[in-house]
Amino acid sequence: MVKPILISALFLIAFTNLKAQDNYEIQVYGAELVDSGRTMFELHSNFTSNGSKTIVDGMLPTNNVAHETIEITHGWTSWFETGFYFFNSIGSDGRTAYVGSHIRPRFTAPESWKWPVGVSLSLEAGFQKAAFSPNTATLEIRPIVDKKWGKNYFAVNLALDHSFKGPDANRGLIFSPNAKWSYDVSKVVALGLEYYGTTGPFFNYDPYQLQQHQLFIATDLNFDPKWEVNAGYGFGFTNSTNKGIFKLIIGRKF
Repeated sequence: MVKPILISALFLIAFTNLKAQDNYEIQVYGAELVDSGRTMFELHSNFTSNGSKTIVDGMLPTNNVAHETIEITHGWTSWFETGFYFFNSIGSDGRTAYVGSHIRPRFTAPESWKWPVGVSLSLEAGFQKAAFSPNTATLEIRPIVDKKWGKNYFAVNLALDHSFKGPDANRGLIFSPNAKWSYDVSKVVALGLEYYGTTGPFFNYDPYQLQQHQLFIATDLNFDPKWEVNAGYGFGFTNSTNKGIFKLIIGRKF
């Protein structure tokens, strides 16, 4: 058990050039981990149909860009997993490129504790090129709480981002809450809503139009426990948010 934790700790130190990936991995986390000894391969495909159209502070525009992210997650124990991300951008005018990578160790409260809700903690670290995000080095701390209640599912992620390099380096912790509700309309199909936000420094929030707020209409397909399928379309509500994004997540456990 100690070995995987030490490996993740070394990666966290080595990747102190870190940043959370906006619109590369659009997902509200549940508390459940990949089973011990198993590996999940996921492809996150996101297309911005209505985004920024000019270069701002050296960052390339997001309009009509596809983001393809490969995620590989391995379960080490019943309470610990590690995920690895490889972010890529596909678009015209020099916007096709490898963007960066992340590592994400995550811990969960074991079922033997018999808590009334699922609880886990994700620490996500990585880097990205300045042309795709002015903050090229960050760490994300993401507490996760979820609950299945009949046909309803609820999840809340109260993420805090800290930038080590870039315009937000001296702003402290940035509050980025996410939340999800879904309802099982059948044994296979669940429909619901997903919210993604970034409000600015914790307890010192940015003006509303400088914040980011997105709402996705989403569906989950549960036809096989080995597979994960999530798809949706998101609407942005502020000047700082991409106004339209399609997303698709396809995952397979081995």
